[in-house]
Amino acid sequence: MTQTSEQSRSPEFRLAQGALSGLRQDLFHDAFAYRPMPPMAVDGPITRRLPRRIRPHMAWTPHVVVAGCAFLVFLIGASVVHGSAPPVLALYSFGPAVIVLLTLVRPVLAFWASLLSTPFLGFLGSYGDGWPWSPNSFAAHLVVLTVVAARTRPRTAGWMWLLTAGYAVLAEVFLGVGHTTDGPPLLFCAALSLLVVTVLQVRRQAAREVTAQQSVTAVERSRRTLLEERTTIARELHDVVAHHMSVVAIQAEAAPYRVENPPPELEQAFATIRENAVAALTELRRVLGVVRAEDYEAPDAPQPTLAELEGLVANVREAGLAVEKTVTGAVRELPQGVELSAYRIIQEALSNVLRHAPGAEAKVEVSYVLGGLGLRIVNGPARGLVKPSPGAGHGITGMRERVGMLSGEMTAETTADGGYEVTAFIPVAREEAAE
Repeated sequence: MTQTSEQSRSPEFRLAQGALSGLRQDLFHDAFAYRPMPPMAVDGPITRRLPRRIRPHMAWTPHVVVAGCAFLVFLIGASVVHGSAPPVLALYSFGPAVIVLLTLVRPVLAFWASLLSTPFLGFLGSYGDGWPWSPNSFAAHLVVLTVVAARTRPRTAGWMWLLTAGYAVLAEVFLGVGHTTDGPPLLFCAALSLLVVTVLQVRRQAAREVTAQQSVTAVERSRRTLLEERTTIARELHDVVAHHMSVVAIQAEAAPYRVENPPPELEQAFATIRENAVAALTELRRVLGVVRAEDYEAPDAPQPTLAELEGLVANVREAGLAVEKTVTGAVRELPQGVELSAYRIIQEALSNVLRHAPGAEAKVEVSYVLGGLGLRIVNGPARGLVKPSPGAGHGITGMRERVGMLSGEMTAETTADGGYEVTAFIPVAREEAAE
């Protein structure tokens, strides 16, 4: 029933209801709330250039400005009622100044205090020429509107201006007989001040949203890069594992024919091995098939290994990069996943040298040690024109994924001479290397 009645109401009614709800929330709800003005951020373009010992004190600049405005309002009031009775001097001079200072701790209350005290100060300050705002309350109300608008939202600035305009019209029509009105000048100055504050607030909010969006975009780009690299690794490993499982299935099927009159138990064992290999291969293709793009085609040639490293180095040399290759330790055959990952790491590192350090010299070191395989690719500083890279760090991400997948360790950092160094260690168990 309630939902139907709300739907039957006109858009104008809902708009007015929303506006009044905003007025209540901005200027009536928790109007007496204690909201101290926070210190100003000192990481702006101007404050960053100040000396370090002065910079922390600049955080209180808004508080000093408000206090200075309050003192100026006090001086205006004191000059108007100079020579009057002390109670009049105290009320007329100190009242608006205290209201300005109130914006530092209770901004909404300061606005209401400034607006409601205006008629009393106007009658009391018959020394001045303005109505309904006396000279000091005129200045105080402008300061209060500006500070409260800066501390709240742009919608609040609009409501404060409308309430001020309503009071100005009411005071002029019913209370302004025989007085010269200063409502239009105040409303004009207030509109300019509130407009500037609102524009700055909107711009600051837009900058924060853009910064937040850029951070989210950077995180999403990093995640997408990570997924793309994992997809590439999964495709390559799928081809490697599928090849081995196919070999196991073929050998298990052909093994009984290599023995004359094999016992039935042996034939059954090989048949079981072949069935399990085919089933595993089917499940592997079914699970890893989700990471293949629709236009992906499995390579016809086998995946590269470290035995083809010389060809990779030769291709890079033809591209203009001076590469020195060093292999230490007892060269031996490693698991194909390790050989593939090592080859791809070296390939990507050399590609990065070509892309980001033109004219530099590179060194590739492959170390066969007892517990695994060590890689080191280092290059000197660029000697040519370095073009800006639009990439998102796919290369380094892919290297780390490959090394992490094999429980290895990797570092990638700049060198002291301005070059770059990539080191990786991939552990290989003794039984894995024996296979």
